This record gives sequence, structure tokens and C-alpha cells, in this order.
Amino acid sequence: MTKEDIHKLENKIKVLEQKKKALEYKISNENRRSRTKRLIQKGALLEKYLENEEGVPTKDTENLLRILAEYIKKNKESVIRQIQEMKEDTEV
Repeated sequence: MTKEDIHKLENKIKVLEQKKKALEYKISNENRRSRTKRLIQKGALLEKYLENEEGVPTKDTENLLRILAEYIKKNKESVIRQIQEMKEDTEV
């Protein structure tokens, strides 16, 4: 193998590494956008169903969600059943 062959292979490696880095950036960016979209949608639902017109302080919302999480943990089967029933009602 000549020095020229080695140089060509090194250049190919650099190009492939750059392509890999670009793809990793693209995937990371898509994941970040998807997460941002989910957070916005969930935040909008939170405001729609849990907050009044005047707004609720963030700390109160956090406390409310903690209470809700504890309730769900204690009543998991019932909550799952209710969610399934709601899905069935909306499909009909």
C-alpha cells in the first residue's frame, strides 16, 4: 500500500466521520423538536383542564400534579380502566 493509498483512505475516513457527525446532529435535532412539541402539547392540555382564567402559580400546579401522581399510583387499575373506557367512547 502506497502513501497515496493511505492518504485516500484517510480522506474517506474523514468524509465518513463528517457524515456520521451530521447524521448524529440531525437525529439529535429531530429528537429535541419532538420533545419540545410533546411538552407544548401537554402544557396546553394542562392549562385547558386544570387552570382557571386567572392562572395558577407554577408551584401550585406542581403540587396538584404530585397529588394526581399519588392518586394514580394508588388507583392504577381503576385509572387504566377509566382511560380505556374513555378511548372506547371516543372511537364510537
